[in-house]
Amino acid sequence: MPSYAGPPVASRPGEVASTLRLLAYLALTIALVILDHRGGWLSQVRAQANVVTQPLWWLAGLPGRLTTRVQDDASTRTGLIEENRRLRNEMLVANARLARLQTAAADNAQLRALLGVKTSRGLDVQLAPVLDIDLAPGRQRLVLDAGSRDGATLGQAVIDAGGLMGQIIDTTPAHATVLLLTDPDHAVPVVVARNGVRLIVYGRGRSDLLELADVPLNSGVEVGDVLVTSGLGGRFPAGFPVGTIAALRPDDSHAFLVGDVTPAARLDRGRDVLLLKSAPPQPLPPADPARFLPEATTPPEGTGTQAPATSSPAPAQAPPQAQNPAPAHAPAATAPGGTQGGPSGNAATPPATPPQEPQR
Repeated sequence: MPSYAGPPVASRPGEVASTLRLLAYLALTIALVILDHRGGWLSQVRAQANVVTQPLWWLAGLPGRLTTRVQDDASTRTGLIEENRRLRNEMLVANARLARLQTAAADNAQLRALLGVKTSRGLDVQLAPVLDIDLAPGRQRLVLDAGSRDGATLGQAVIDAGGLMGQIIDTTPAHATVLLLTDPDHAVPVVVARNGVRLIVYGRGRSDLLELADVPLNSGVEVGDVLVTSGLGGRFPAGFPVGTIAALRPDDSHAFLVGDVTPAARLDRGRDVLLLKSAPPQPLPPADPARFLPEATTPPEGTGTQAPATSSPAPAQAPPQAQNPAPAHAPAATAPGGTQGGPSGNAATPPATPPQEPQR
């Protein structure tokens, strides 16, 4: 008995049509491939299609590019901020080092100037750093980082590369106090370097100004004259610059002149000063020889017998007296006259005393 296979299956019309379309597409594809291979016209179509689709690709990739750009900008800004901070710190450090080098250069120049003063003048000096400064109107002082254990003594002269600064008025084992020329309680005997006129300079409580008082009208002192220490009083050695006359005017009585003097020393600046231990004798500016004539002619009026003995030493002793830094001991210069009068049996001291009074 034959097996039952079921009723015959008939092909559907839709499936046949699909198969035919597939075969047609395959044939068209093969034809296009052959034509593109031989003629290359399909490449031109693809190029035109790329041109048309390029804006679409640009729009599609825009979000990604914006995201990348933002990330790059953020990282770049962070890096620039860090670099700017680092460079700023380096600039501050460099400026601090530059300022320190400039200060060191200024200190070096000052020390070279002080060393030049010591070398050129042959002075025995000691370098002392400035520890504190007091430039109040009524008090002009310096405190030095050098005391009695370092060799500082009372009355010791203090100078710098410009000239005289003042004197030590108080010492401790570690420090010394300097009274500046500009202190109202300070006065310095000076001479005019041009003509040798003796004057006195006073402090006015200002670090940039000194006062010249009681200047005779016929002294010949002029604006611009340089004042140096005279050595009178024995406190300051002769020949150290004190200042320059900046102005002259009559006083209230119109009998004398008063003047303003610009200090030669840099009283309000500098970190080091020089303590003067000893100084070689320096000649004073030449003075008018007629000023010493009364001193030379006075001794013969005392006694006629001693005129030959005292008339010749008197002119020779007068100029050294101006150079002597301690004129308080000037009467010792009359000792030769006294010894010559000793053997005669008369008192030799009274005739020797009158010649010294005009010198004072």
